[in-house]
Amino acid sequence: MSRNGEGGSVRETVEALKNYFGYLHRSGVLFPRPDSASAATSSVPESVTLPHSSTPEMQEEGARETLDEVRSDLGECTRCKLHKGRKKIVFGVGNPRSKIVFVGEGPGADEDEQGFPFVGRAGQLLTRMLKALGVRREDVYICNVVKCRPPNNRAPEPDEVTACSPFLLRQIHSIRPAVVCALGSAAMQTLLKSTGSITKLRGQVFEWEGTKLIPTFHPAYLLRNPRSEWEARADLKKALDLAGVTPLGR
Repeated sequence: MSRNGEGGSVRETVEALKNYFGYLHRSGVLFPRPDSASAATSSVPESVTLPHSSTPEMQEEGARETLDEVRSDLGECTRCKLHKGRKKIVFGVGNPRSKIVFVGEGPGADEDEQGFPFVGRAGQLLTRMLKALGVRREDVYICNVVKCRPPNNRAPEPDEVTACSPFLLRQIHSIRPAVVCALGSAAMQTLLKSTGSITKLRGQVFEWEGTKLIPTFHPAYLLRNPRSEWEARADLKKALDLAGVTPLGR
């Protein structure tokens, strides 16, 4: 790799770290300053108070970063190579105070064209599945791990996930849902930092970032494997029930 290429990679990493630490600062994370005696020997704080270490009362009363602020910080992102082929950034859509957040992998061709997540065939299937469970799409929040379309709909690569996942975490922390539903392997592995198989972990309930996380099949997988749809429907129902989402008319 050329020196210029290495420099670009370093700049992208630094930019991602700056965005993440900026988010932590706005969320109330405290980085104690070392005293004059220790400053000479160490620049690393001895302790860090994370948002989820605070009391529930502090979490409720603390300043909450808005989705608009996260989107503004994302800007016309060039933090990874995916920006070179995109038409539109696909940030997220839905209820900013939803009790449940659905996280997919990345935008496809239809999403890249329209700028909204899950509007193609897979998204239409997700909408139908939610409707069958008595839930309107606009009452939940839907987003992806990466905000730009990977070429030929391939899986996001590690450097792309590294650059984009801080914004995903900020979206989720802004909403503070009761449940996160990871749609497919990429979302599950990114959030749980696991290499496990979606077929083995789907439907299970995990503790994650102070909330619950349930993985299930991505709707695109269900289009290719319709026999698995009943399993995914059961997972969605479990996630919605756990989140306390009340079906319409009840």
